[in-house]
This record gives sequence, structure tokens and C-alpha cells, in this order.
Amino acid sequence: MSDLKTVVAELPAFDRHFWDGTFRFTRIGTGALGGKASGLAFAKDLLAETIDAFAFPDIDVNIPTMAVIATDCFDEFIARNRLGELRVDGLPDDHIAHAFQQADLPVELLGDLRALIEQVKTPLAIRSSSLLEDALNRPFAGVYGTKMIPNNQFDSDTRFRRLTEAIKFVYASTYFREARDYIKTTGRDPSEEKMAVIIQEVVGRRHGDRFYPDLSGVARSYNFYPTGPALPEEGVASLALGLGKTIVDGGMSWTFSPAYPKKPPPFGSVQEMLRGTQTEFWAVNMGKPPAYDPVSETEYLVTASLKEAEADDALRFLASTFDPARDRVVPGLGAHGPRILDFAPLLVLEQFPINHLIKALLATAEHGLGANVEIEFAVTIQERDEPTRARLGFLQVRPMVVSEQIVNVSAEDLSDPNAILASDAVMGNGIAEDIQDIVFVRPEHFSPMQTPVIAQQLDLINQQLSEQHRPFLLIGFGRWGSSHPSLGIPVVWSQISGARAIVEATLPEMNVELSQGSHFFHNLSSFRTSYFMVRHDGGFAIDWEWLNRQPIVQETEFVRHVRPTGTLTVRVDGRSRRGVVLSVGRMQADEKET
Repeated sequence: MSDLKTVVAELPAFDRHFWDGTFRFTRIGTGALGGKASGLAFAKDLLAETIDAFAFPDIDVNIPTMAVIATDCFDEFIARNRLGELRVDGLPDDHIAHAFQQADLPVELLGDLRALIEQVKTPLAIRSSSLLEDALNRPFAGVYGTKMIPNNQFDSDTRFRRLTEAIKFVYASTYFREARDYIKTTGRDPSEEKMAVIIQEVVGRRHGDRFYPDLSGVARSYNFYPTGPALPEEGVASLALGLGKTIVDGGMSWTFSPAYPKKPPPFGSVQEMLRGTQTEFWAVNMGKPPAYDPVSETEYLVTASLKEAEADDALRFLASTFDPARDRVVPGLGAHGPRILDFAPLLVLEQFPINHLIKALLATAEHGLGANVEIEFAVTIQERDEPTRARLGFLQVRPMVVSEQIVNVSAEDLSDPNAILASDAVMGNGIAEDIQDIVFVRPEHFSPMQTPVIAQQLDLINQQLSEQHRPFLLIGFGRWGSSHPSLGIPVVWSQISGARAIVEATLPEMNVELSQGSHFFHNLSSFRTSYFMVRHDGGFAIDWEWLNRQPIVQETEFVRHVRPTGTLTVRVDGRSRRGVVLSVGRMQADEKET
């Protein structure tokens, strides 16, 4: 098996025959390819060498056709337009993006882009592949921009303009605030960053004015939150209808252990399952052009409902039906009733061996990289073929960070008198003894309608504590980092980057499943940030009374920042998934107050 550097070095140069099938992976320029593209270059040969086509005769597995614009083109773009002199600190992202849109791409690059766009008239994904993504212990996930374009306009001039605008948007995202803050947390200088850009076919099919895959997925070879009989090393997968943005942005998806694909997530009832199913999906807009907005990542994306997906005949292999008369969930669409996206035709009836393929891909990637991995993929099912065939487009592979430090947290430790919170569902591993601040969302004032406001208030406190180099414990409700405000607090990583330990709690009005599917969640593990799940109806509770007695540093309507007089210790045992936050000397302080 070839090593990564050899595979990257052997990539053919772009020869202006992008779509003729001769080469599925080419490069433009002579610089570096960045972490994402390098990982896919490695995966291309890895899949060819290790995935047995005879084991999956009805599924084509490949890397979607792509060309990579190397980092030397980025360097030329920045230098010739003097964008390195742009004072980005304090400048809003949209202002940065507009400045990049006014700049000119290197003339040497334009000829290749023009040749590409003359040939291609199907949707393209313009994706980031930054240089710092190469760092094994600091994999970036969802930090930079991606833009999908329909690329179906009649004239090639319009298609060419849209492609160049998308490339400039990805270049600009290198300087966006979240990216700069993320790089700083790694201890690197943001000026060291360079950007390669991937131009890649979008895996999917056209349904009228929408283009999307039948399903998208994210799978990990290590499961931080296993349930039932599942073990951490057996991994976890999340599936969703449509583009993968639903999953990586923390939206509704179907999460399961590949070792137990027929075992559903731990819903308490069918009604809870109906509330927890995916109800809308993302697609590329192939219809009427939207309002011109080249600095928006979602300019050419639309959302649609399950009803629209069913009208597209896109649910046959994905959905089950709740039959009220029999009070049961039936795989498929044969019954009348509400649809549930549980992927039972694939996972339970095994109409296609998708789960077996997911397990094979995880094992292959894990062996090839020598680390726990996360993969992303998209699947289309061609029902008109005889026999029916599926295609899995392999979109991403990145290493995961799993700490091997030995920390012991027993069941008895969870009831320690000095504990202010504890959980037996914790992500991470290790001990933190340098936390003196606690920032928490006030439960008595919390409302799902106010989560965007809460995110902004947390952002300001995070900036202050980060400038003071004061790591903190963060407590809130719902899914951190969800793009859907009704599911949690829609922060991006830069808004809570100073948190050393994070607590995801539930309330009766904010009672959602865990956040394991999102890019945000992946970045937490990359930075070894401990992540606690504390359910309001579980066996462990947060001591809100104690928190409210601590000295207040600052507070808003929804957020309070306190600084206890005693020291805090966070202990997380990754083997047992137990974790506890202790306030040393808490009992003595309480006795003095009494």
C-alpha cells in the first residue's frame, strides 16, 4: 500500500479533460493540496486496493471526480491583490468576503477553470482544503467555507462567473473570524495558513428543481456515546436524506451503531420518535436563480419537506410508516400514516448492504491512517437500472483524537459530596485542574426561542475570558452548535472556544438526542474538550442551587458568569464514560455558611 506522500506526488496535472473519465483526480498548480484533498488522494488508492467489489456487487464505491487547485494559486491570489494587507481583525466576515470578490484570480488559473466549466454542466461542490488540516492531532472540521453551485446555466460565461465566485468565497473563509480563532487555539499563527480548493462533482440525482443524494452519512470508528450493548470501539453512524449539511450542522438525523443497525436510538415512545425524525432536507437549487449573494455559503441551496421528497420518489429505501391503527412502525411506504426516516429498508430489511459497506470503509480507513477515523459519504440509488444499483461517493476521511490517559472515575465518585455535577455519558478523557470560572445558561430564563440571543451573549463572555487566558466550564441546554435553534444553542466553535469542559443539559422543553453527528462535535474531540451530557430526567443532576450562590462576575438576562472561591477539578474516564466536576472544599464552605 502506498504512503500518503507518494500518492499525492503521483497525482496527474489537470489536462483540461476533467470529465472524460480518464482521471478522476487531478491537480492545478504545483503547491500543496491541503489536508482534505490529501486525505482523499490517499483514500482513492486505499479503496481500490482494499474494498472487494465482489463483496458489494450492486454498489459502486469511488471518490467523486475532482480537481484540486493547489496552494500556490492561493499565494498568487493573495499577493497580487495585496489581500495580505487587509486588516481582518474586527472586520465582519461579509466585509472580508466582499473584498475577496472584488479581487482577480491569477490569469494562469483562469484558462484551466474555463476549460473545466465548458465541459461540466452538473452541480459542483467547491470545498476547502487548508494546509493546517494536515496536522494529525488538529483536524479541522467545518471551519472553512464550502459552496455548492448548480452549474446548469445555459451559457458558459455565467457558469464560469459562479465558479470563480465560489472559489473566492472559499479563499475568503481562510480569514473569517471562526477560522482565525480556531487556528489560535492550536497555538499556530493564522498567517501560516494556506488554502487549496477542491472542485468536485456533487453526488446526487436531479428531481425537478432540486438535486440531492438519496442519503448522506457520517460515520466514526469510535463511539463516544454508545447505548445498549454497543461498545465504543464498534463505532457510530448518522444518516440523513439529502445533502450532508443536515448532519454536519447538527440537525435531525438517524444515529445507530454499525454493530447493531437494527437497534433504533433510545426513543421512549413512537411519539418521541416522530418528534425526533428528520422533517426537512437540503438540496442544490436547480430552478429559478436566487437573489445574488456570492458571500453566502447557502446561496444556491434550498430546503424541502419529506412530503416533497416522497413526491420525488426519494423515500423508498429510507422511510418507515407509523400505522396508528396498529400503533406500530412498519418499514417502507406501504401503509398510510406519518413517515419516519429510520432507513429501515436499508438497515433492517437490508435491501442494500449499506451498513456492511460502512463497516468495511471504517475498517479500511482506520487501518490506512493508523488512527480512529471519521468518514463522510453520499449515496444514490438508481432504481431504473436492472438490477437496481447504488453508488457511494466517498467524500472525506479525517483522523479522530481519542486520549489514552488512564483516569479512574468509579460509580461511587459520581456521588462525591464535592460534586457539582456528574454524568455517566461523557465524551473525552483526562483531568483538568486549571478551571476557575463557570459560565452557565440560566435555566429559569431559558427559552428555545432565545437561543440565537444566548449564543451572542456567550460569544462576548468567551472573548473576554479567552483574552484573559482563563479556561472555563460551560453549561447550557440542547445541542451545542446546532444550526437549528429549536434543537439547541447555535454557537460556532469560535464563540465558546475557551471552554475546557462543556455540559449539554436537557429541560422538559429542550429534550433532544446527543450531538454526535456534527462538525462542531468533532472539533471538541480534536481539542480534548470534555463534554458532559446531563439529562433532567436522569440519575444525576446539576447543583443549580450551589451555582447560584457563587460570586457573580457578570450576568445577562440569559447567561451568568460566576467564579467560585474554591478550585474546580474535572475528571473524565473515557473507558467507563463517567465524568465528574468537583468543587474542592465545597462541603467545608457550605458548613461555614450554615
